[in-house]
Amino acid sequence: MTMDLIFGTLKHFVSSLRWQDALDIALVSFILYRLFLLIRGTRAVQLLRGLLLLLLAYLIANALQLHTITWLVQSTATMIIVAIPIVFQPELRRALALLGQGELFRSESFVAGKGVADPTHLIDELVAAVKYLSSRRTGALIIIERQTGLNEFIETGTPIHGLVSAELLTSLFQTASPLHDGALIIRGDRIAAAGTLLPLSETIRRSARRPIGTRHRAALGLTETTDAVAIVVSEETGAISVAQEGKLQRFMGEEDLRTRLEMLFLVPRPATQLNLGLAFFQRK
Repeated sequence: MTMDLIFGTLKHFVSSLRWQDALDIALVSFILYRLFLLIRGTRAVQLLRGLLLLLLAYLIANALQLHTITWLVQSTATMIIVAIPIVFQPELRRALALLGQGELFRSESFVAGKGVADPTHLIDELVAAVKYLSSRRTGALIIIERQTGLNEFIETGTPIHGLVSAELLTSLFQTASPLHDGALIIRGDRIAAAGTLLPLSETIRRSARRPIGTRHRAALGLTETTDAVAIVVSEETGAISVAQEGKLQRFMGEEDLRTRLEMLFLVPRPATQLNLGLAFFQRK
C-alpha cells in the first residue's frame, strides 16, 4: 500500500510538471554545479563542510529531542547567516569578477588533490633547490599544497604548470627573475604558480620577541588557515625554515628538511571520515 502511494504521488508530480518547471530545475542545478566548481580547490570547501556537519548535528539533535543542543543551534543560526557573506567573501568576490569577465561557466581542469607520482624524486629536487638557494643566500618561499586547495592564491600569481625540478625552482627565485619576490606554490609534482601573494600573519607580529621577515610572516599567515607546508629561505642569513600549522621551525639543516618532507610525502595519513569527505568534494 505504501509503495502504491509513493508511485501514485510520483506519477501525479510528473504529470503536473510543466516544461518551464523542468527548465527551472535544470538551470538551478547547473548554476549550483558551477558554483561548486568555483569553490572546489579553495578553503571554502572546509567551511562548507563545517556548515553541513552543523546542519546534520541539528537534524540529529532535533530527531532525538535533545532540546539543549537544538536550542543552541537555533540561537546561533542568525549569527551564522550573517557570517556567511563575511566568511565566503573571497569566493563571492571571485565569482562576481568571473561573471563580469564572462568566465564563470568555463571549465577548469587544474584542481587540487592530484597525487605525486614519484615522491622520492620530488623530495630530492626540493632539497637540492633549497640547499642551493640557502648557500647563496637567495630568498625563497615555497608552498606545498595539501588537502586544502589554494586556488585563490594561485590566481594571484603567474601560472607555471611545470614539473618540479631544482633547476626550475632556483631560476624562478633568482633576483633577476620578475617572480622572485612572491611565493611559489607546488601542487602535486608540478609548480602551479610563482609570484603569488599570501596573507601575512598578524599574531607573530604582535608576539614575536624579535621581528621576522615578510616571507616568514607570509608562511605563517598561510599555514595558520590552511594545512599547507611552507619552506622559507632567508635572504639575509640563508637559514632554512619550515612553517606548518601556524608554527615556524627555523635554522633547519639539509637532513632536517629531508626528514620533514619524507614525513609529508612518504608517511601514509590515516583515512578518517573527515579526510574521506574532503576527498569527495575535491575529486574530479
